[in-house]
Amino acid sequence: MKGMRWAGQQVDDDGALPGMPALKGLVRSVRTPEFAGVTFHEVRARSVLNRVPGASPMPFSWTVNPYRGCSHACTYCLVGSTPVLRADGGTTLMAQLRVGDAVVGSVVEDGLRRLVRTTVTAHWSRTVPVVRVRLADGTAVDAGPEHRVLTTVGWRHVVREGCAGDDGVWLVPGDVLVGAETLPAPGLAGVRDVLADSRGADRTVVSVEPAGRETVYDVTTGTGDYVAAGLLHHNCFARNTHTYLDLDAGEDFDRQVVVKLNAPEVLARELRSPRWTREHVAMGTNTDPYQRAEGRYRLMPGIVRALRGSGTPFSILTKGTLLARDLPELVAAGADVPVGVGVSLALLDPDLHRSVEPGTPTPRARLDLVRRIADAGLPVGVFVAPVLPGLTDSDAALDALLGEIAAAGAAGATVLALHLRPGTREWFHGWLSREHPELLERYAELYRRGAYVQKAYREDLTARVRPLLRRHGLDGGGHHMGGRSGGRAGTPEPEANPEPWPAGALPRLPERVVTETTAEQLSLL
Repeated sequence: MKGMRWAGQQVDDDGALPGMPALKGLVRSVRTPEFAGVTFHEVRARSVLNRVPGASPMPFSWTVNPYRGCSHACTYCLVGSTPVLRADGGTTLMAQLRVGDAVVGSVVEDGLRRLVRTTVTAHWSRTVPVVRVRLADGTAVDAGPEHRVLTTVGWRHVVREGCAGDDGVWLVPGDVLVGAETLPAPGLAGVRDVLADSRGADRTVVSVEPAGRETVYDVTTGTGDYVAAGLLHHNCFARNTHTYLDLDAGEDFDRQVVVKLNAPEVLARELRSPRWTREHVAMGTNTDPYQRAEGRYRLMPGIVRALRGSGTPFSILTKGTLLARDLPELVAAGADVPVGVGVSLALLDPDLHRSVEPGTPTPRARLDLVRRIADAGLPVGVFVAPVLPGLTDSDAALDALLGEIAAAGAAGATVLALHLRPGTREWFHGWLSREHPELLERYAELYRRGAYVQKAYREDLTARVRPLLRRHGLDGGGHHMGGRSGGRAGTPEPEANPEPWPAGALPRLPERVVTETTAEQLSLL
C-alpha cells in the first residue's frame, strides 16, 4: 500500500488488512482468546533495519521495530462525500484523496493554533455505523463513532460510544466547534480567500444522531489533523504520532498489531551486508519490543542473536517485564557487544498507577525488572517519566522513587516532566477532569504554550531533582536527549527537556562527538 509506513517492506500479495487496501506481505489476520479485542496482522517484511532521518534529534541512527500498532487506526473517519480543504484553496472529496495530496492541517505554537500545509501519507476505507453531526449554520458531517472534531474546549469524540478506553469526552448539543475560518493561515492565500466566505458561521452543535451504516474513509497527515467541511478533524496517527500517548498505556495499541514474523531472519541478512558498519541500533523508541504480543510471537530472542552475531551494539527501552525472559540472551550478547537497557517508571503509588497506566506492569514489577537486569550484570538506566505536576512531583515522592530505583541497582536515572503532544493532551485532559478536576486550571497554565511544560516549572523540577540524583548515585549520563553524531541536528523546541539519557540506557560506544540538541519524548515514557 503506497505511502504506509510498511510500504517498502512487502514481498507477497497474500491479502489485505481490514480497512487497509492491499497490504502486501500479509500472511493472515488472527484473533485469540488470550488477547481479547486484539487483531494480529502477520506480515513477512522485506526490511526491518530502519535508518533514522538525519534531522531527527535521537542519539542513534538505526532502529528495529518487530511490531507496528496503531490505536483507533480504523475509525477516525468521514463519509466519502465530505469535502476536504486542499492547500491551494480547492477541495477534494474524502473518498478521492490520494497519498501525496497537499491538504490543510494545523499546528499549535506559543499556545496559538494556525493552519498550515500538510501532506496525506495514508488513505483507506471501511464500513461502519455512522452518526450525523448537525450545526446551527446548516453544516452536516457524517462520521464514524470514534471520530473526533475540534471544539472551543478541545478535541471531542462525536458520540459517547466512541470513547471506550479513551478520553471520555464527546459532543453534546450546545458544544461549539472550531471553524477553520477563525484560524490564521499565513502563507496560504488561496485558503484564506475560501474561508473568508464562512466568517461569522454559527458552529454550534444542534444534534448528533445515528445515520445508518456507510463506507467511511480515513487518512494520516503530517500534522495529525485536517480541515473538512470547514472544521478541524483528528486523524489516525499511523504510529509515528501515537508514540506520544504516554498515558494511554492501558490500550498500548491493543486493537491492531502488525507483526513482522520474519524479523529475526531478515535482520540477520541485513546485518551480513558488507555495507553494514555496526552502528548503534535502538529498539523501543517507537514501539515496545516487549509489549504483550512478544509473549506470543517470541521475536526478540532471534533479533538479539542477530545483533550479537554481527557485532552490532544495541539498546532496548521498555516498560515490559517480559524482557526478563530474555536475560540469558541479553547477558550473552553483552559479553560480545555493548548493550544498554532502559526501563521507564513514573511513580510508586499503586492506586495512581492503576488509574493513569492501566494494563502496564506495576511499579513494583518494573523495579524488580531493574533489579534482575542489574543482578545479571547488564547496565540499566531508568527514565522517571512522566512526572505529573501536583501528583508525583513532590520532593518526598521523587526522593522515595529515586531511592527505590537506586536500591534496585540502576546505573542512572533521568527525570522528565509530563509531555502533552496532540493525542496525549486530549487523553490526559479527560483523565484529569474525571480524577483530579481541582488541577485543571493549573495544568492549563503550565501547558498553555503547547506540548512542553513551562520553562519555570521545568527549571524548578531540575533544581530539586539534581541533589536527589546525586544523593542516590543516579546522576550518571551525558548523552543528551537528542544528541547523536552524524546527521543534522533537529530544530530546537523552546520548551524541550534538556536532561541527559540516564547511564546504562545506551550502549557504551567508543567516544565520539555528541551534539546536544533538543529532547524528544520517547514512546514508552
